[in-house]
Amino acid sequence: MTKWALVTGASAGIGKEFCEQLAARGDNVVLVARRADRLEELKAHLEKRYRVHAEVLAADLANADDLKRVAERVAQASDPIEVLVNNAGFGLKTAFLDTDVEKEIASVDVMVKAVVVLSHAAGRAMRERGRGAIINVSSVAGFMASGTYSAAKSYVTVFSESLAGQLARTGVTVTALCPGFTHTDFHASADIDVDKTSAIGKRLWLDADRLVRDCLADVDAGRVISVPGKQYKVATQLLRHVPRSIVRAGALSNRHRPRD
Repeated sequence: MTKWALVTGASAGIGKEFCEQLAARGDNVVLVARRADRLEELKAHLEKRYRVHAEVLAADLANADDLKRVAERVAQASDPIEVLVNNAGFGLKTAFLDTDVEKEIASVDVMVKAVVVLSHAAGRAMRERGRGAIINVSSVAGFMASGTYSAAKSYVTVFSESLAGQLARTGVTVTALCPGFTHTDFHASADIDVDKTSAIGKRLWLDADRLVRDCLADVDAGRVISVPGKQYKVATQLLRHVPRSIVRAGALSNRHRPRD
């Protein structure tokens, strides 16, 4: 039976790469993001290239009504979602106290509330069927102390670990993907110019296709935490063990991801 996957933040970046690789292995895909026009283009591409079905679900996950619609699709009994990828997110370019609080709340709604709501819907439906996979895209930033984005990603990682424990031996897996800097088409929006970074800095960047491929392999292996790239595996281990005072002192600016 052909599986259905649902990907949030599907229109670009890591989310789009998940759509490509899930479709390449024969999964039908529900595409979720704010811009319907970009989703329609992606739908046409996936259906033509991979001969799968794609469904467009335009939604702003910071909007309660839109989030409810997506959750209903996740819980739907017909054409059930067997792979959920909670990828949608965005970073803010100013420090917490210099940012309008409504923008901060919107970022938490997308990166925390939406993950909780959709994981709840998926977890219940998948547990009932005895199979499924939930992938929550977190970040290496979650091991740091770097503004709202870092705090939100820390929540996503720990939440994923907790949910994985609750779903152990049910046939349902939960994986937190914790990437570092990744080559995507987000660079212009994020004001990041990779060409101007140092030679050492360039080695920190990951390729989205390899990142997603490694993550899906970790999901198949039942791993709860997926950290792509040897450099970030080392970094996360160090960040887990160094004194928090050092982590706080080395906090980076809150400039990680623009919105999908």
